[in-house]
Amino acid sequence: MALSPPPSTPWVSRIPDFLQLLRLDRPIGSLLLLWPTLWALWISGEGSPNVKVTLIFSLGVILMRSAGCVINDIADRKIDGLVERTKNRPLATHKITLLEALITFAILISLAFILVLFTNLFTILLSFGAAAIACTYPLMKRFTYLPQVVLGAAFAWCIPMAFAAHMNEIPAYAWLIYVATLIWIVAYDTMYAMVDRNDDIKIGVKSTAILFGENDRAMIAILQLLTLICLSLLGSNLDFNIYYNLSLVVVAVLFLYQQTLIRRRSREGCMKAFLNNNWVGMAVFVGILMHYLTV
Repeated sequence: MALSPPPSTPWVSRIPDFLQLLRLDRPIGSLLLLWPTLWALWISGEGSPNVKVTLIFSLGVILMRSAGCVINDIADRKIDGLVERTKNRPLATHKITLLEALITFAILISLAFILVLFTNLFTILLSFGAAAIACTYPLMKRFTYLPQVVLGAAFAWCIPMAFAAHMNEIPAYAWLIYVATLIWIVAYDTMYAMVDRNDDIKIGVKSTAILFGENDRAMIAILQLLTLICLSLLGSNLDFNIYYNLSLVVVAVLFLYQQTLIRRRSREGCMKAFLNNNWVGMAVFVGILMHYLTV
């Protein structure tokens, strides 16, 4: 694809294209990244997170999620047009040029880094790891059937960063949150990959949905169970009260519901199950919040 811009088009009419590039028209990705961030912020802040740190991380979630989407579309610009779900993305349809996308990515990353500069040195150093993992994710689907694991590692990196920002250290239990989040992400992103599985097989793109094959539902169920175990261990480790435990019951019910949605492996059902994970993240956060409000 050429780096030169397309024929002159009024900028106002192109705003929807850039909103689509940044996925601001679909906030589910930002929400799925925000919930674990809020878990970590509330726990590391012992129920009273620093307002400045919370604002920095909330804005950072939006910026980094959008940056991740842009770099993903740049990497996939030649294959997105071959996939039903992604064929209308602005880079695939040439509504946005490669140069414009690269500039947009650079701006987003720069703004996110400026935000991190208002924290401490430890958090700043950790942010380089977050950027590195996020940038490698789009390439993983060419080389491994486990790109969802890399995505999970990238999304969950906000957790050690939140602890670093609040405590200037990362306690052992923070990694339990990290592992729970990573496993949960692999589960729901496998559902997402099931939507594209047939197209991905044709064009040679790899995913856990292809790796698991007919065992996909069983593997997702195992991952969901492991997520619940990790979150339960976290609650036990931190002596969380009944409200947190009730939130895990809600999570278990939501996981069972998601299993019913993917039972026929339809595109619509798998997408609906993926979107339902927003309520999983919210349920855990409400449990954490209620614990700190009632102790």
